[in-house]
Amino acid sequence: METLPLNTIYVQNLLVIINRLHMLLHSTALAFLFYYRLCFFFQPSETRESHLLLPWLLVFASEIILSFIWILDQAFRWRPVSRSVFPERLPEDHKLPAIDVFICTADATKEPTLDVMNTVLSAMALDYPPQKLHVYVSDDGGSPLILHGVREAWKFARWWLPFCRRHKIKNRCPKAYFSALKDNDDGDFARSSVYMEDKQKIKEKYEAFKEEIKTFRKDRTFSRDYPSVIEVMQETIIDDVDDVKMPLLVYVSREKKPSHPHHFKAGALNVLLRVSSVMSNSPYILVLDCDMFCNDPTSARYAMCFHLDPKISSSLAFVQFPQKFHNISKNDIYDSQLRSIFTLQWQGMDGLMGPVISGTGFYIKRVSLFGNFARKGTDLLQLKEYFGSSNEFIRSLNQNYTSDLVSGQKYALLEEPHFLASCNYEIGTKWGQEVGFSYVSVVEDYLTGFILNCNGWTSVFCEPSRPQFLGSATTNLNDVLIQGTRWYSGLFENGINRFCPLTYGLSKMPLLQSLCLAWLTYFPLYCFPLWCFATIPQLCLLNGIPLYPKLF
Repeated sequence: METLPLNTIYVQNLLVIINRLHMLLHSTALAFLFYYRLCFFFQPSETRESHLLLPWLLVFASEIILSFIWILDQAFRWRPVSRSVFPERLPEDHKLPAIDVFICTADATKEPTLDVMNTVLSAMALDYPPQKLHVYVSDDGGSPLILHGVREAWKFARWWLPFCRRHKIKNRCPKAYFSALKDNDDGDFARSSVYMEDKQKIKEKYEAFKEEIKTFRKDRTFSRDYPSVIEVMQETIIDDVDDVKMPLLVYVSREKKPSHPHHFKAGALNVLLRVSSVMSNSPYILVLDCDMFCNDPTSARYAMCFHLDPKISSSLAFVQFPQKFHNISKNDIYDSQLRSIFTLQWQGMDGLMGPVISGTGFYIKRVSLFGNFARKGTDLLQLKEYFGSSNEFIRSLNQNYTSDLVSGQKYALLEEPHFLASCNYEIGTKWGQEVGFSYVSVVEDYLTGFILNCNGWTSVFCEPSRPQFLGSATTNLNDVLIQGTRWYSGLFENGINRFCPLTYGLSKMPLLQSLCLAWLTYFPLYCFPLWCFATIPQLCLLNGIPLYPKLF
């Protein structure tokens, strides 16, 4: 008997027809425009006015750049699709694969500890078997405040998790749940006296949790020279809470030295990738930014509807959820919610090989980040040259590997994780080049996704009606400019280095996928035609210089 599918895909046929008709009409108009421009430039020099040459050249160059970007952009519109998932068809909980959650924070002064801990708590409260959920918090600033916050979050989670499970709470981020501005998802329990009593009790615990974090004073100032710190939260708390099934919660602060490059977020993620391999070694990983909390507890099951689909699982690298934000006004004058990306581009790429990694909110298959190590053979020396000198990590590459640190509860034996989190571990290895998240670009998410495509991996874009993750977006001009400069400079760098999608990518992936990736890298060129069209036509109009043919 054939089993029911875990997901379905729908090609938006009407939109496909409209898009392709528009491509035809727009291409025809561009052909006439280019013909008009070329006729001017091929006029005899004695009949062409010399003072017209410069503005015409600038405008023509702008039109060429815009046309080039437009052609690349059409790849997104070639085959847009939408998907549906059926999490109720997943196997029983004991048959589900384990998941590691990576949460990254870097600066306790810019990223409030309370907000980070709310993200941690929302991840711990995912609707997934707790014994198969492992949460790792990367503190890339080595802040005692973050470590203290993780300890307090563990204590509060012993109350928060049973409350969420007992009353089937949808919004499992405490800050959002207790906010007076949001719907608290009380549901059928709203009139229950037991529920209201529980809610009041949990609210008091949360207020005490907030106060404990706010009143903590850190002793050490910010430094870029400190050893690694790894701490596993353990069941050593004595309180009046019954035995609670808790996910594994681990605090990780990698070693840093001024003389060693740390590679920012990509370096932190690779440390988590190694440390988690010898502790829990889950086959799937959820990556979250510290300000992107889980708005719905079902995202893990939604992702498993794709990862466990036998038709696509063998080549599927990750499932990407859209980024949604809770702090944006209706006007959103800076387009901080990236509407075109998540409502148009990613749906279009989903009909090809799938979108690239979008920084946060994605469930990725661990083995996809290890490159083509299987082709290197099983020789120990070759594997160590590729992955580093840790024998325990090499053992973890075996899919049947089970760590003693988790199965045997040997939390005191953390020498190997400390070694994997040291500055010197990656020297002479392929980490950041062929293994893990890429160090070649400051936009590690784009380049890592690009390399996955080049290695034959695909991805899926999943957008349920309820946002699975909510975060904080930049809402002022200064932050938007800083963030945009980093993104666009990093993307354009990938368009002119050896990983150019139109050269390196064309030989390793379909044409349309390469065009989509090329649009992402070359879109920053838009600034030149924008500047030209903002100044030159107006100046030409004032000086009586014709740029376009007259209608009559």
